[in-house]
Amino acid sequence: MAVNLVNVEAVSKVYGTRALLDGVSLGVSEGDRIGVVGRNGDGKTTLIRMLAKLEEADAGRITHSGGLRLGVLTQHDSLDPAATVRQEIIGDLADHEWAGSAKIRDVLNGLFGGLSLPGFEHGLETVIGPLSGGERRRIALAKLLIDEQDLLVLDEPTNHLDVEGIAWLAKHLQGRRSALVCVTHDRWFLDQVCTRMWDVQRGAVHEYEGGYSDYVFARAERERIAATEETKRQNLVRKELAWLRRGAPARTSKPRFRVEAANELIADVPPPRDTSELMKFANSRLGKTVFDLEDVTVQAGPKVLLKHLTWQLGPGDRVGLVGVNGAGKTSLLRALADAARTQGDAQPAEGKVVVGKTVKLAYLSQEVGELDPNLRVLEAVQRVRDRVDLGKGREMTAGQLCEQFGFTKEKQWTPVGDLSGGERRRLQILRLLMDEPNVLFLDEPTNDLDIETLTQLEDLLDGWPGSMIVISHDRFFIERTTDKVYALLGDRTLRNLPRGLDEYLERRQQMIEAAGPAPAAATPVKKKASGDARAAQKEMQKIERQLGKLSEKETKLHAQIADNATDFEKVALFDAELRELVTARDELEMRWMELAEDA
Repeated sequence: MAVNLVNVEAVSKVYGTRALLDGVSLGVSEGDRIGVVGRNGDGKTTLIRMLAKLEEADAGRITHSGGLRLGVLTQHDSLDPAATVRQEIIGDLADHEWAGSAKIRDVLNGLFGGLSLPGFEHGLETVIGPLSGGERRRIALAKLLIDEQDLLVLDEPTNHLDVEGIAWLAKHLQGRRSALVCVTHDRWFLDQVCTRMWDVQRGAVHEYEGGYSDYVFARAERERIAATEETKRQNLVRKELAWLRRGAPARTSKPRFRVEAANELIADVPPPRDTSELMKFANSRLGKTVFDLEDVTVQAGPKVLLKHLTWQLGPGDRVGLVGVNGAGKTSLLRALADAARTQGDAQPAEGKVVVGKTVKLAYLSQEVGELDPNLRVLEAVQRVRDRVDLGKGREMTAGQLCEQFGFTKEKQWTPVGDLSGGERRRLQILRLLMDEPNVLFLDEPTNDLDIETLTQLEDLLDGWPGSMIVISHDRFFIERTTDKVYALLGDRTLRNLPRGLDEYLERRQQMIEAAGPAPAAATPVKKKASGDARAAQKEMQKIERQLGKLSEKETKLHAQIADNATDFEKVALFDAELRELVTARDELEMRWMELAEDA
């Protein structure tokens, strides 16, 4: 029988006049993997903070088992700004001790892309103070995962992680023995990691067996039986249920309710999008040309991110854009946005971007735009437009669209300055859509949005007729809202991935395996014309042997740096040699990927 780790008995918590939690009783046992969902502001974070005894309940009792080893990731880290990354993550362990630990190597590779922390200027010796919030968060997560715990409590652990990092974290948590309670809006992650769900709603917590997909099924059944009066919420659940049953890849092994009831519930629910109808409407709004790129080079300062790119975004195209950090996803969107803003006058470093004459672009960047904090929510939306045409005969007033985005009639009169980060993000998206664009660029639109708002946004985008590019680390959102996936793999090219994100992760894994367990490099291999598949495979094998042998050279260099840590001149020489190896290794990996295409 599983040992009980945490007991929550009749707990209540009140803020002002609002009861966030009202008489909630729950338990966490050994082996539990619990995902916590609910609208922003309904008490998810408050619940897990009280669970971890970081916040006191107004009534009721929370007890921990004796000697409970608890690890907590909160929204704000407690890292020492004067400390180095090494001091916070590894502590006083000698190099041979931490480098000999499979767990530490796995965490550093998974969260930072290598033992030398390639994204940090000074690697492990980088001082924490000047780092960004996302970098600090990864350090806090790494520090937590290296330790052993009986229970992990994680608040939005996938924030600031890319698709690969999220996939690694899911696999890592699946292999841990500790129990888990996790708040996240990443539905793919919830499906991979969790076996139970807590749904926080109106002061209560409803429990469901299974991951996120099972939760959607069971919640839809529960609402059908209860004959809930919340028609709008029910319709959204039914629509997402239809998506999970019909359109999405198999996400769940054993739904915990009657499949017959699910099929009956969605019998009259149409597919999420009528693609052909939307395409016709998009053509009428946009014409034949949206964005045509001819032999384009995209740069960020002196760094070349994309070279010789010839690509077309057509009317009605819905594209998901994924790739390694720094590969150029946001830079590509900015180049297109600049060309649209100047009606083609602003052009990239090389090549040409042709913009359709009727293009009306809305660009949601990762930064939340500043608004007058004294404006009311409804006023901020009405400043853009009073009514909006959503296509296919659908029209909404500013107030109706506010309600669809979770701003109730009372909330619409809240000053913008009093909104949370997630609410401001919602308002930003709402204002963009209110301007009736026919092309949408969404750069990380899911940041700070709760799951219910995400489903509402997806529902709105289902009937939106236009062209769209989405950059997101949220796999569920990309699969739900787009029809094609393109990837930037760091080799200055844009690739179409017919099998979507699964293919992207496979390709990235191939690149990692090609580099060997400790990637090193040698003299760069010159690119030659591709022959037949056999010739390509032969050259691939040659590169793999090179990389395997060269890993020893890099290992020796690391050892020499450690042995001469106090001789700065020698360390500088070894470091310069190491940088040359890394540069050459990158060229080898690019060549291997080109050959993999031929093979």
